[in-house]
Formats: sequence, structure tokens, C-alpha cells
Amino acid sequence: MKIIVAATPAVAVPTLNWLLNSEHVLAAVITQPDRPAGRGRELKGSVVSHWAQENSVECFKPQDLAQTALLVKDCDVLLTIGYGVLLPEQILNLPRHGCLNLHFSLLPRWRGAAPVQRAIEAGDSLSGVTVFALDEGMDTGPIFSTKRFALDD
Repeated sequence: MKIIVAATPAVAVPTLNWLLNSEHVLAAVITQPDRPAGRGRELKGSVVSHWAQENSVECFKPQDLAQTALLVKDCDVLLTIGYGVLLPEQILNLPRHGCLNLHFSLLPRWRGAAPVQRAIEAGDSLSGVTVFALDEGMDTGPIFSTKRFALDD
């Protein structure tokens, strides 16, 4: 299966490593454009862009949704992991088998950004990860799988 991953944070790296060594084809990664960082405000790439370079995986940093659409139109699955962009229906309909998201909470609890931090701040003793189909809402698509785990003190 030809998979493209749209991700930005370091939490995506274990999944990227797994995909790279699987029977699937990791065709490319899409990540956020480089952003100014540090006191010198120098442009810095995401963890995912550095991972792609180190692993010889094609990396794209689209500036707009039209560029994103061109990238995903020929893949089987688009997997998003903390990408930070809510994708519109016209992009969600392009991959042959749809779009999935790996979300770091037990949905529907802690939809949106920073779910791990929000679970810890709320004093949750249990959390997990959810794989679900993307739709136009914020983490609202049909859930395929969850994995629960205890949050240690």
C-alpha cells in the first residue's frame, strides 16, 4: 500500500520508523513549513523533516492546501499524526482508501491539540491512542481502534 504521512512532531517518529520497515511503501512525508526558532529566529525544520532527510524519504512542506492536494491525489492512504492542519473534504476524498489519524487520547475525550498535556493537567489516570477515519470535523470521524494505558504519576 502506498502511504503518505502528514506529521510534524517527534511523536510521529516511531510510526514513521515502523512504516519505513513494513511491507507498505512510505511514499513521502508532508510536514509544516520551516518556522523561525530560537533567539536568532533562524528557520528551523520540524522533527519529521529532519527524520525524512536522515532516512532518504521524500519530504514536502506545502504552503497551501492546493499543494497538499497535488501531493496526496495518487496515494492509497494519507495518515496524519499531529500535523496541525484541519484538512477539507476535497483533500480527504483524494486518497484511494481514505485518510486516517493517529490521535494521542481516547477519543472523544481530548479532541484537538495537546491531548496528552490536557489529560495530565486534568489528572486522568487512563489515556491511550486512537486510530480513526478523518472527516471534516476536529477528531470526529469513525473510530477504528484504541489502545488504553495507565498514566503513571
